[in-house]
Amino acid sequence: MTTSELIRLLSDGNYHSGEQLGEQLGVSRTAIWKQLKKLEAVGVSSEAVKGQGYRLVSPIELLDGPRIVSALSKEPRRHLARLFVEESVASTNSFLRERFSQGVGHAEICVAEEQSAGRGRRGRQWLSAWGQGLALSIGWRFKDGATALKGLSLAIGVVIAQVLECHGLRVALKWPNDVLMLSVDGEKRKLAGILVELNGDVSGACEVVAGIGLNIVLPPSLRDRLDQPVAAVSEQWPEASRNVLAADLIEALLGLMTGFEKDGFDAWQREWNQRNAYSGCVIEVIQNAQRYTAIDEGVDNEGNLCVRRDNELFRLVGGEISLRAHS
Repeated sequence: MTTSELIRLLSDGNYHSGEQLGEQLGVSRTAIWKQLKKLEAVGVSSEAVKGQGYRLVSPIELLDGPRIVSALSKEPRRHLARLFVEESVASTNSFLRERFSQGVGHAEICVAEEQSAGRGRRGRQWLSAWGQGLALSIGWRFKDGATALKGLSLAIGVVIAQVLECHGLRVALKWPNDVLMLSVDGEKRKLAGILVELNGDVSGACEVVAGIGLNIVLPPSLRDRLDQPVAAVSEQWPEASRNVLAADLIEALLGLMTGFEKDGFDAWQREWNQRNAYSGCVIEVIQNAQRYTAIDEGVDNEGNLCVRRDNELFRLVGGEISLRAHS
């Protein structure tokens, strides 16, 4: 019995007895009960009614590879080498890094229902409920090395924002790799994160794995474990489809990757600055042990953040730097 098999049976909204589920999946009623308890711990809530059985409190849309691929238009589909739809991986990024170590990985994409060791920037853990977020990574091999890839993570942020905006969401971008949801009252909360990992030469061929973690549904049990204000797509798009979002993001990412080495970040700078969450605002910059305030003046054509401090302009290149709105 896999988790997906059990979820698929329970996702019809009807009650199913433990005995029926056990017969269909070839396990005991006790095994069904134990699996449901495990799912509860990762944010998938079920309810039990005596005499009727179990059902999910909220239906879950499982990721569907053929549906995702069939939604792609002709040109992106031509560039896609392979789509992996996994039930559980350590992380979708690590999955594709392993593919590169085997001599493949280029133009491959991995999506997963669950990540047991999902990571964000600076090694932070990325938490999501089983089957209720979107963990997606793309692998790409570039010829001209890391120097030609400046600003790639910011361009990916623009792509995510454009896709979400097409579905009616209000979003903004926070340097260097966060997508924020904008509430009507102006509140900004983290909706998605981006992690780009490179392996190879500075000026020669290199392999890139770019991962996206997008909150689609966030159950209360998960929100309580997070240490910052967060948001979910379902807040502004209640009927959000994980498969539709996966297909839209894959199509947009394939378009970005095929042209980025030639166009660079120049083609994306204006779009990013238009969505800058803190444009013209006083921000707090945390750089190693140093902490100071500055005015956010947007990004340059290499993706560096320009900040003005004491009438002097500085460029933040990345690394161990964090920023937040100054209160």
